[in-house]
Amino acid sequence: MRVVLLTHTPNPIRTLYVAARTCYSDAGPSQIEAKDEEVMKRLIKNIYISGHESILEHVSFTFGIEGVSRVLTHQLVRHRLASYSQQSQRYVKVRENYVIPPSIKKNKEALSIFEKGLNDINKIYENLINMGIPKEDARFILPNATNTNIVMTMNLRELIHTSELRLCFRAQWEIRMLFTYIKREVKRVDKFLASLLNPICIRLGYCPEKESCGLRPIKKEVIGDKD
Repeated sequence: MRVVLLTHTPNPIRTLYVAARTCYSDAGPSQIEAKDEEVMKRLIKNIYISGHESILEHVSFTFGIEGVSRVLTHQLVRHRLASYSQQSQRYVKVRENYVIPPSIKKNKEALSIFEKGLNDINKIYENLINMGIPKEDARFILPNATNTNIVMTMNLRELIHTSELRLCFRAQWEIRMLFTYIKREVKRVDKFLASLLNPICIRLGYCPEKESCGLRPIKKEVIGDKD
């Protein structure tokens, strides 16, 4: 897996600050001057904590995501407040590149069975294409393990929301790894913005699931059973 931040909103802290100040100022956005960065970050954090999250939509990030499985992208595109451009199996011939789960890699017998299945599928795919079957039809034989590439653009508000779900230790391992890399890329731009990308239990102070991974106690243990 490789994740690269392709582009992002320039001066994201100033952009968020101006958006936030516009809501509470009689001055126009063009008249609002930037302050010391720590002052701007403090205002952004306070407004975010108060629930005024719409200001976060003015900053976006575009990531290049390579070498992930179709399992991952099927999960990823469920987050609909984002833009995606994925490598097409209709036009691009699939190579023998597959994502193998760690649980299978560490089991020699399972790995042998898995790799044999992949080899058989790849031979069928190649044979179909050699027979003149269009790639758009031959791809029906391909497994979810097939490698793919995708470009994703998300605004900061959606990125925070998605990270809350996908950085959870109970999330599927591959998409959790993806958002770990995404957080790393955002950190290159600004450590403050990256600090907002966490499992949901960090913000809530408790785990909203029926069972906790252990990072935070479940809701009932923190605030009691009020139902």
